Amino acid sequence: MELTPSGHVDGFARERLPPAAQWPRLVFELPGLDYPERLNCAAELLDRTAERFGAGRPAFHDGEGGSWSYGELRERVDRVARVLTGELGLRPGHRVLLRGPTTPWLAACWLAVVKAGGIAVTVPAQQRAAELAVVAGTAACSLALCDAGALDELRAARVPGLTVVPYGGGGPGDLLARAGRGPARPYRAADTAADDVALIAFTSGTTGRPKGCVHFHRDVLAAADTFSAEVLRPRPDDVFAGSPQLAFTFGLGGLLVFPLRAGASAVLLDRAGPQQLLAAIGRHRVSVLFTAPTAYRVMLGLLDGGSPADLSSLRRCVSAGEDLPEAVWTGWYARTGLRLINGLGATELLHIFVAAADADSRPGTTGRPVPGWQAAVLGPDGRPVPDGREGLLAVRGPVGCRYLADPHPTGHRSAAGPRPADPRQTEYVRNGWNVTGDRYVREPDGRFRYVSRADDMIISAGYTIAGPQVEEVLLGHPDVVEAAVVGRPDPLRGQIVVAYAVVRDGVARDPATAAALRSFVRARLAPYKSPRAVVFVDALPRTATGKIQRRRLRG
Repeated sequence: MELTPSGHVDGFARERLPPAAQWPRLVFELPGLDYPERLNCAAELLDRTAERFGAGRPAFHDGEGGSWSYGELRERVDRVARVLTGELGLRPGHRVLLRGPTTPWLAACWLAVVKAGGIAVTVPAQQRAAELAVVAGTAACSLALCDAGALDELRAARVPGLTVVPYGGGGPGDLLARAGRGPARPYRAADTAADDVALIAFTSGTTGRPKGCVHFHRDVLAAADTFSAEVLRPRPDDVFAGSPQLAFTFGLGGLLVFPLRAGASAVLLDRAGPQQLLAAIGRHRVSVLFTAPTAYRVMLGLLDGGSPADLSSLRRCVSAGEDLPEAVWTGWYARTGLRLINGLGATELLHIFVAAADADSRPGTTGRPVPGWQAAVLGPDGRPVPDGREGLLAVRGPVGCRYLADPHPTGHRSAAGPRPADPRQTEYVRNGWNVTGDRYVREPDGRFRYVSRADDMIISAGYTIAGPQVEEVLLGHPDVVEAAVVGRPDPLRGQIVVAYAVVRDGVARDPATAAALRSFVRARLAPYKSPRAVVFVDALPRTATGKIQRRRLRG
C-alpha cells in the first residue's frame, strides 16, 4: 500500500517500517473505515467528541472521587501539548516515552503527545531499568514524561540523550507546573497523515527481544470502529473500568480510545486488582469492564467468600489477555446474568479481532471474526484447513503487523541500500495474513475455538511473557550454567513461569538458592516475569542437534 505524504518532520518511524511487500493485506470493507488522508486520532477522540457530545460531559474519573469533563481534559491536554512543542522542543515524529500508573494525567499526556504529532511509546509501570533502556533505545526516544513516583528505574536506565520530565511531583520543572502557567488557549492539532505513526507498542517475542509494533493514526480509530462499535456497542452514558494498564493496547483501547470515541467516561485506577475493581464497579456505577480471566476468577472467589459488591450497573464484561476457561464464563454468568465477551487480540494488531457478545457468546469458544476482520485456520502448507481441524489462526483487517526495525548501530538514520528481511516480520506475516501464533479450530457454525499457543510464549494472569527473555537474565547469574523457562498449567493464573536451572558445582540446590534466583530476575525484569518456581536439574533435555526440548519440561 502506497503511503501518503507524511506530516512528520522526523522520519525515524516511517524509515523503519517493513518493506511494503512484507505487510499483510489490509481490509477496509466495513463502512466507516474510509478515513481521510489527513487525520490526527487524538483530535478525533477529544476535540471532535467534545463537539459532538458537549464539553461538560465526564471523561475521566480518578478513583478518588475526582472527575474531569471533556472540556477540562481538552484544556489540560492542550496545555501539555503547548509545553511539549514549546519549552521541550517536540516536533512531529519524535518519540516520547510515557511511564506511570494508570491515571487521568497519564492519559492526558498520551493524548497531548499524539495531538502534537509525537509518537507515544508507553511502557508498563513495572518495567525495570534494563527493559526501559532497551525500549527507549530501540524507539530512539529523546523525551520521557514520567510520573514523579516512578522516576527511579527510568533514571537508573541511563538512556543516552533522553530528557526525563516528571509530572505530578510539584516544583517549577514539573510538567504540570509548566503547563499551568499562563492563560488556557486551544492547541491546534498537528497536521498528521492518517498513515503517520501515532504509537509504538512493545511486546516480547519468543527470542525475548522486545518488538516494537507500529500503529498509525487510522489504526487507533479502526480498533474503535470495529470491535468497540460493532461488538461492544458502547453508549455515551457508559462508564468504563478495568485492570489493564494504558501501556498495553488492551488497556489503551478499553480505557481511553473506546470510551472517548463513544463520548463515554472511564475510571482510571492506579491500582486495579480484583478487590479494587469490585469496589470501583459499585462506587462509580461501572457499566463496561475490561480485565483478564484470572481477575474474573478471583472476583468470583471474593464474591463467593462474602465480599460485598454491587454489580448491578454492569452490562458489558470483556475478557482478554489469555484463554477464557468455560468454568469462569459459566460462573460469571450464574453470578451476574452477563455473558462474558471472550476477546482475542494482539499487540501487533492493536486490539481484539475475534469475539462474540450477547447470545452469540458461548462458553468454550472465542467467537467469530469481528466485523471488518477476516479469519482462517491454516495448515502446515499455509492453506485453510477444513472446519473441525486444528491449525494456526490467521487474520487480516484494517490493522496489520508492522514491526519497527531496530536502529542502525551507527545512528538513528537508515543505512543506505535495501533493508534485509526481518525474520520477525516474515514469521508473523505470511501470504498476506497475520499469523498470530495461536492454534485454533473453526467449528462448522463459524465460531473459533482456542487450542493452545504454538510458540514459547507464556500467558500468565493475562500477561504475555517470553520464556527466552527470562532465560537470558537467569544465565547472567554467576551460579547458573544453563536455564530453560516454560509455562506450567495453573488453576488460578492459567500458567505460571517455571525455571529449570543447572547450577555450578558446589551451589546448594535449595529454597534459598531458588529465592535468590527469583530475586535476581525481579531486579532486572518486571516482577510478573519472575519464575514462581525454580526446579534444579542435572542437565536440560536436548535434541540430537543440541536444542532444548521445552516440550518435555512442560510435561
